[in-house]
Amino acid sequence: MADSNAALGAEVLYEVSEHIATITLNRPERMNTISGPMLTQLAELLLKADRDPEVRAIILTGAGKAFCAGLDLRGAGQGKLGLEGASAPTNLDLRSTPPTVLFNLDTPTICALNGSAAGYGLDTALGCDMRLVADRAKLAVAFTKRGVVPESGGTWLLPRLVGWSKAAELIFTGRTLTADEAVAWGLASRVVAADQLQAEARKLAAEIAGNAPLAVQAAKRMMRMGLSEGFDEHVHHVFLQLMPLVRTQDFGEAVAAFMEKRPAVFKGR
Repeated sequence: MADSNAALGAEVLYEVSEHIATITLNRPERMNTISGPMLTQLAELLLKADRDPEVRAIILTGAGKAFCAGLDLRGAGQGKLGLEGASAPTNLDLRSTPPTVLFNLDTPTICALNGSAAGYGLDTALGCDMRLVADRAKLAVAFTKRGVVPESGGTWLLPRLVGWSKAAELIFTGRTLTADEAVAWGLASRVVAADQLQAEARKLAAEIAGNAPLAVQAAKRMMRMGLSEGFDEHVHHVFLQLMPLVRTQDFGEAVAAFMEKRPAVFKGR
């Protein structure tokens, strides 16, 4: 099974193969900076993957040597972003933007950081569940050096990923981390040679896709809910998630495979 929209000139590419959706930012000549249309395309493709019952894992990556250098700021100096001045909007609907969409996905997400990430690109990478980083990549937490704050979830994500003290140091100094430092700070799982990154990301995605997809998605929902609720409330919600799972065909297959000492074949039903 395969699905692809890799049309010539498309700024965001989408492909599904072997239960894995790969979404690629495709403006390599601009270091994959995010244009306005790309924001909509990326959000729509993330939702498309999450709603596809055949997709069990999502890989987000970039074309060329950079993952994403942030928002396209070519018009910022002339006040063309629409966010400056007394007429700046105060009621933007952020629910349909990539960071919020990414946070609410039930399908596991892997960011394959093929190159450097900064600004919006860094926040987007941090919004994924897991990060593999190419050895040539750098992660630039340079918001305060540009006169702004992490605008797309970074102030929420970083303290939870690395703790308050490390997050404060990164954000307040605007520091740039090498790939090895990103792992040492807890921002990525491991460093991978650039020419092996996509293969390693697919290997990790395939390992996830081999498990019962309804259980994986439920586990992610529970982890997300656990970020904002107490223990007693959380275990109650986990129990409510567990009951439907033990009635699925996949649970029956898991039990049968265990008894028969064979790999389970899950159908997502």
